[in-house]
Amino acid sequence: MELFSCPYLKAEVELTLEREQHIAERHPDLLPEHRQRITDTLVEPDQVRRSRRFSEARLFSRWFDSVRGGKFVVVVVVSDAGPTERHWIITAYITRKLGEGVVEWKRV
Repeated sequence: MELFSCPYLKAEVELTLEREQHIAERHPDLLPEHRQRITDTLVEPDQVRRSRRFSEARLFSRWFDSVRGGKFVVVVVVSDAGPTERHWIITAYITRKLGEGVVEWKRV
């Protein structure tokens, strides 16, 4: 398991080996080549959206000119506010446009 700093959540975000394998298999355009972009997106997102499908999930996104000629990296983080707060990456992907979700925060 790897931990990523996320100033927006004021917490660390987990990436389990199982989720990393999922991302690498389903989104090979992101991993392993653009692994650093996951860190960059969590540390300095351009936008944070609440998932419409999963209320406990946030979509962190950031534009990178250097990713496939200019694309967004989206990192989906699930937060569990149970007795011990926990945040973990469920998936991450590259996209040319942002889709679903209600904007919770946007860089100005």
